[in-house]
Amino acid sequence: MKTIFKKDFLWGGAVAANQYEGAWNVDGKGISSADCMTAGALKIPREYTDGIVEGKYYPNHEAIDFYHNYKDDIKLFADMGLKCFRTSINWTRIFPNGDETEPNEAGLEFYDRVFDECLKYKIEPVITISHNETPYGLVKKYGSWKNRKMIDFYLRFCETIFTRYKDKVKYWMTFNEINCIVAEPNVSAGMRISKEENRNQIIFQAAHHQLVASAKAVALGHKINPDFKIGMMMLYPQTYPDTCNPDDVIAAMEKMDLHYMFSDVQVRGYYSRKAKKYFEKNNISIQMEPDDEKVLSLGKVDYIGFSYYMSAVASSNPERKNIGEGNIIRGLKNPYLKVSAWGWQIDPVGLRLALNNLYDRYQIPLFVAENGLGAADKIESDGSINDDYRIDYLRAHIEQMRKAVDEDGVDVIGYTPWSCIDLVSLGTGEMKKRYGFIYVDRDNNGKGNLTRIRKRSFYWYKKVISTNGMDLE
Repeated sequence: MKTIFKKDFLWGGAVAANQYEGAWNVDGKGISSADCMTAGALKIPREYTDGIVEGKYYPNHEAIDFYHNYKDDIKLFADMGLKCFRTSINWTRIFPNGDETEPNEAGLEFYDRVFDECLKYKIEPVITISHNETPYGLVKKYGSWKNRKMIDFYLRFCETIFTRYKDKVKYWMTFNEINCIVAEPNVSAGMRISKEENRNQIIFQAAHHQLVASAKAVALGHKINPDFKIGMMMLYPQTYPDTCNPDDVIAAMEKMDLHYMFSDVQVRGYYSRKAKKYFEKNNISIQMEPDDEKVLSLGKVDYIGFSYYMSAVASSNPERKNIGEGNIIRGLKNPYLKVSAWGWQIDPVGLRLALNNLYDRYQIPLFVAENGLGAADKIESDGSINDDYRIDYLRAHIEQMRKAVDEDGVDVIGYTPWSCIDLVSLGTGEMKKRYGFIYVDRDNNGKGNLTRIRKRSFYWYKKVISTNGMDLE
């Protein structure tokens, strides 16, 4: 059988610093917006407190304590055969308040150790610079990304880590799921928006600040190390029309256009005509500095990273109310799809469509940065964890990714399922909702001894990697 994926295809796993590192106030680390998220298994989105409130439970504070277990965890990743490890750098480990002029050396040294450990096993670090956490000091003092000053703070952070790790990290992503600022500005950008404020105006102005920051970071990174591969990262909301009624097709198109706005700017280097029309129709006035358009044109990304978990359905009929569950995207239920235990619609073919849509539109390499199934795993009497449902989910998606490469000619450079190890759920703060190939003994109330256990999917994915995606059984 011929090899479909490139020899250097980046098989790996993905996590986020704020959901698995723990050690939230250790070695000089400051408070981030994610540190203020309480547990909320029945509340979506989770509650954000004003700072740290006594008596509240914050599952991110300890998470799975990767900070003190990174050597053992990376050894497990190596045993699984990972070619790459997608993680993020916790901004407040490097700049505790966000606006310091000098970085925290202890934080820099921690990531030195993590990257060195990865490289020891020939695991390529793939680093998201900002992943759903903003220094709380910047939230309180400047209003987070509402304020254009954030661009300079972010670039100082970028310059520090680009310079420090220029010989250890090749692949970077500027912002995780940058388009999610529209639906969840608090989660995505640490922004608190009151009812009295003009929500749309604030969100898209903040988004502009992030897009400018991303473009400047790309240019800066390429100057520091021309070999850097710096990508964007978006949530891809594959959206179908509810019926073949042309109005439903328009509704689905408009849903997608709102998200393409972000990738258009980061890949093409300018706002599309549709984006400008959207701003006009919604009375949104983007305040730009004189050189912003030039900055965007000079800071185009090298590749597109994206998350894909599920698809959605859009209708032009306001009476259609059967809304399905999902991550940040919401849509009507699709009668042709099965759903996960958390109600997320499982649509492997949607991944093939996503890959084709993005590659047809942009013709630059694609990286499937997140894809996975949240489930309540059970430890059997013999200590095994038989997560065949996760294997089935991932197998079906890899099969469709394989078709996109082999039959459609899409250039895919990497695949990092969410996640290589159990961690705190972003949406709800649960540990019960598990995604990893490695089980971690920790429950929703923070109890457990943090023991790591390989699941059946661990051994399955090891075989997938060793055969470069050819053996999926």
